Amino acid sequence: MREAMAAFVAKLTFREMCFVLHELRGWRQARDFFAWMKLQLCYEPSVVAYTILLRLYGQVGKIKLAEETFLEMLQAGCEPDAVACGTLLCAYARWGMHKDMLMFYAAVRRRDIVPSISVFNFMVSSLQKQKLHSKVMHIWEQMLEANVAPNQFTYTVVIGSYAKEGQLEEAMDAFGEMKRRKFVPEEATYSLLISLSVKHGKGDQALRIYDDMRVKGIVPSNYTCASLLTLYYKNEDYSKALLLFSEMEQNKIVPDEVIYGILVRIYGKLGLYEDAQRMFEEIDKAGLLSDEQSYVAMAQVHMNVRNYDRALQVLDSMRLRNVKPSQFSYSALLRCHVAKEDVDAAEDTFRVLSNYGVPDVFCCNDLLRLYMRLGHLDKARALILKMRKQDVQLDEDLCLTVIEVCCRTGMNEDSDKLTEEMQENGMTMKNAAMVIQNEGDSLKASTDSLAFSTTLKSLLDKPGGLSNASQLITKFAREGNTDEAKFLYEHLTELGAKPDDTAVATLIVQYGQAQQLEQAQKLFEVSSASFPGEAVYNAMVDALCKCGKTEEAHRLFMELIDQGHNGDVVTISILVTHLTKHGKFQEAENVIYRCLHDEAELDTVVYNTFIKSMLESGKLYSAVSIYDRMISSGIPKSMQTFNIMISVYGHGGKLDKAVEMFTAAEELGSPIDEKTYTNMLSFYGKAGKHQEASLLFSRMKEDGIRPGKISFNTMINAYATSGLHNEAEMMFQEMQENNHVPDSHTYLALIRAYAESKCYSKAEEAIQMMLSSSITPSCTHFNHLMFAFLKEGQINEAQRIYNQMKETGIAADVVCCRAMMRMFLEHGYTDDGILFFETECRILKPDSYILSAAFHLYEHSSRGSEAGDVLDAINMNGASFLRNLKVGSKLGAR
Repeated sequence: MREAMAAFVAKLTFREMCFVLHELRGWRQARDFFAWMKLQLCYEPSVVAYTILLRLYGQVGKIKLAEETFLEMLQAGCEPDAVACGTLLCAYARWGMHKDMLMFYAAVRRRDIVPSISVFNFMVSSLQKQKLHSKVMHIWEQMLEANVAPNQFTYTVVIGSYAKEGQLEEAMDAFGEMKRRKFVPEEATYSLLISLSVKHGKGDQALRIYDDMRVKGIVPSNYTCASLLTLYYKNEDYSKALLLFSEMEQNKIVPDEVIYGILVRIYGKLGLYEDAQRMFEEIDKAGLLSDEQSYVAMAQVHMNVRNYDRALQVLDSMRLRNVKPSQFSYSALLRCHVAKEDVDAAEDTFRVLSNYGVPDVFCCNDLLRLYMRLGHLDKARALILKMRKQDVQLDEDLCLTVIEVCCRTGMNEDSDKLTEEMQENGMTMKNAAMVIQNEGDSLKASTDSLAFSTTLKSLLDKPGGLSNASQLITKFAREGNTDEAKFLYEHLTELGAKPDDTAVATLIVQYGQAQQLEQAQKLFEVSSASFPGEAVYNAMVDALCKCGKTEEAHRLFMELIDQGHNGDVVTISILVTHLTKHGKFQEAENVIYRCLHDEAELDTVVYNTFIKSMLESGKLYSAVSIYDRMISSGIPKSMQTFNIMISVYGHGGKLDKAVEMFTAAEELGSPIDEKTYTNMLSFYGKAGKHQEASLLFSRMKEDGIRPGKISFNTMINAYATSGLHNEAEMMFQEMQENNHVPDSHTYLALIRAYAESKCYSKAEEAIQMMLSSSITPSCTHFNHLMFAFLKEGQINEAQRIYNQMKETGIAADVVCCRAMMRMFLEHGYTDDGILFFETECRILKPDSYILSAAFHLYEHSSRGSEAGDVLDAINMNGASFLRNLKVGSKLGAR
């Protein structure tokens, strides 16, 4: 190197030497050149030069040399910066030296040096590849503490690690933050979150994530589709599963064997056994039949229709094709043999299962049940002893089966011993609880419950015994077994034990749902004597609401608040909803403003309930005020919030504000649902903005929402308001093409459109269409046509429509009678008007206009006595007398 660089001695600046070092590709050349650099007069130790050398060593895996270089840099008095430290960290990460990387990272952080985001990405990616997900999360947390802004790659890695560790909430938090920072997640990220949500039983969340994915135009992978199909299968939402399969075909997503297997199960659940068989054969023809789960899925379809021989054939074909069986397929085989009551084959299969380890509780239960069914009680006892030796953890069903075997074989001592062992071994509450349930069911009918009380007392003497008994009361109550829950509650109180508030509250709520208010009140009174917590009070409020006793519920809730307790958000929401539903608007308002005044901790649902209550009571200003309070309190808004506020502003005539709310809903990030679209369509229509309504309706369809009947009715109404009967008729046709059967509301909107456009014959045809479709019109359907004729002065036509309505058997309402009386009065048809009043109007609720018109008609006909009677009726009913009405007023005008 000295010979090669001899001509450059004293000619290169330090900057130029660093440039040469940076351009070298071989690590040996770089090492030697750096040694030459240090001999030059212009050389000064610099972190820049050392960092360049560190990068070269790191790229080729010369970690030892990199460490020596870094140490030399420190000895030379160069303070390492974030770049130098980051370079060595990346070297460790690149070559999988995670312990060294984390040790060095800790040292770097002690010097308050914060690596760049690219270095953090290198670190977390390397850790994730080695499945060190907990380390990924640790680095992520430290990164956030250091205020380093993550990028899309960071979020992708971190969400992946959270998902792999099953930490759904943390993964969703990171996902939400990722979207707030305007990063678009990859399909793999969506897929992981959907799968994790399904595994955690959060199906609605999984579907929301999928909808968000669809809105962004991201095509799902096979893995995502498989997760969604699994969800639909678990929820028995088979129509959506088949729809998703159709979408896969449209997007040219080739299904794999897992997806085909799920579809086989779905067809089986739907009873479409031939389709399931055909799908299974298609998998075979496509050369995809290699997974045992596909065979087991088809076998289960056959078992569902009790075709056990076919199921055994499918499982046998799997073996012949050298598909390696596991416990999964042997469990299915055992169920087949048990169903066929083939003891020898079942025992052989159970022995094979035992080679994989202790058989699961389902297999043990199946074989025990077979022994009991065939009377092989000795074998059943032997199996139980074997299970006890193998320390099988009994679940609820197996526990019941074991106890039943003990009872049937007279093994009472063994049963008691088993119960004690289960409790001593710290087994779950379910097992001890099921013992109590089994004995309780048999003892409730007897007068002597001493044995049950003894068992219960034994449980209470164990650690956590009262908690277990309380949980059992809760379990019974939630399952609707209120008699069992009450039975256990009474025995506990007799023994001087007080079940916890949660158990009592759950039982009270169930009494309310079953409309057993007296039982709920008795339990509440007994519990009140021992100063219960808020849960019991809240439960009683809930029970009173469900039983329609809203005033008592309101009084009890206010007592709870006055005593310094806080009603929980669910109770507050239920109470306000029921008060509003029963027209107790003032009481609902009292609850709302008391909660706001006391600054109770309220959530989105409660605020939505408050706003909706004010909307339904007509207090729109108060609804807006509560919404503003919600915003200032930092409560997150939901789609329901915006939908309600659209209604608030729409009913208040503030269409521009309603549009603002709709726009804000779109910015929420979640797809707009049909209900919100339809709500906005309705207010556009009422304001005569049919073009805006039409554009929004088209947008709704572009967003993948298939309009329902209500949406179509709303659009027909919008066109009717603007007098556009042709557009209304086209919408009516489109509605039928979309397989929606028109209802009474549809025809009402269509008749209104024709009447507004003076297409009277078509309006009459629409009424006839209703009758031919076995839909009985109401008076309102005829009113639109009658009013249109009256407005045009076509008295005879209006009278004809009225007579037609009467012939159909439809009684006139107040609005109709008021219009007819106005016609008779203003056109001077005195005798016809009096006859109409006497035959049609007397059965109606007293109306000021109808009675006043009748008085003037009688007076004009010089029938003072009848006029006086009508005047008396006006006074008796507190109606207003309209003196300025005049008979024949329209005749003078003509």
